[in-house]
Amino acid sequence: METLSFEFPAGQPPLGRALVGCVGSGDLEVLLEPGVPGKLTIQVLTSVNGSSARWQHLFDRMFDGQTPPALSIDIHDFGATPGVVRLRLEQGFEEIGHD
Repeated sequence: METLSFEFPAGQPPLGRALVGCVGSGDLEVLLEPGVPGKLTIQVLTSVNGSSARWQHLFDRMFDGQTPPALSIDIHDFGATPGVVRLRLEQGFEEIGHD
């Protein structure tokens, strides 16, 4: 198991929280909570050692040219593909956008 940390510039925190996915099915769970204004922090707990560059590239592509909301994101990964990771994150962003 490896723990990775990432940080990106962000806007204001949202009001909502979200939990999407399940480690038991789909190999990925994402918890999104309001964070510190101006900062998006991501902590990844992964079973795939040595995958830091893959995660960095995925997040760089997702947030390039965007200002995401200020969040604290915890990801529990047990071998999910980049497509599943992106899908779960997009689901989480959609959930926190609901009233």
